[in-house]
Amino acid sequence: MRILVLNGSPKREQSDTLHITQAFLEGMNEASHHDIHIIHVIDSHINYCTGCFSCMKNGGTCIHEDDMRNILEEILSSDLLIWSFPLYCYGMPAPLKALLDRTLPLSSMAMQKAGDRYEHVGQADFSHLRYLMICGCGFPNSRHNFEPAVAQFRLCFPSNHTIITVPESPMFNAPEAAIVTEPRLSLVKQAGTQYAETGEIDQALLDEIGTPMINEEQYAAIVNGGM
Repeated sequence: MRILVLNGSPKREQSDTLHITQAFLEGMNEASHHDIHIIHVIDSHINYCTGCFSCMKNGGTCIHEDDMRNILEEILSSDLLIWSFPLYCYGMPAPLKALLDRTLPLSSMAMQKAGDRYEHVGQADFSHLRYLMICGCGFPNSRHNFEPAVAQFRLCFPSNHTIITVPESPMFNAPEAAIVTEPRLSLVKQAGTQYAETGEIDQALLDEIGTPMINEEQYAAIVNGGM
């Protein structure tokens, strides 16, 4: 399987969320070998979408000549697209959102009804793609934090998607927190193996991964004490 990881964190390899993603990939590779490429989006030259819709009218050619052309080609040649990012203002970091906006060339202006909503008709065939969102946040719980990002991801990728959310993610960059982060990464690794073998992750396992690693009040006190 060809896997493209879009790391949306400006911290690159030091991303808290990338620790989670790497554990997931390790689990996948335990089941079978995969061809994995990680793009640190912050290092790519991606201009902002101007909303001119030229790409949706002329066969997918954008007015911008930047790294997005090669990224789109790599997306279409992949089997699994992993969106790995920390929660910024309840959504994606700006560089990753710019990349998402620039996927417009994959669609045309034409619309079709899908269930109770409308969607654009594709100008490229990406029906083979599967999508995985891995998102960490610095708050001590998942409630009333991840919902906007999850809603956007589900609307952008209404089928073949899986979502992993993890609170208290800064702890993955704290060596002294290994006593609680290592067991959590083991669960994520288990999820990766399960996904590679079945294409799905048990909801009970996803729920467990999304729970706080330590007591919410204790975590908040630690963060506040370190300010």
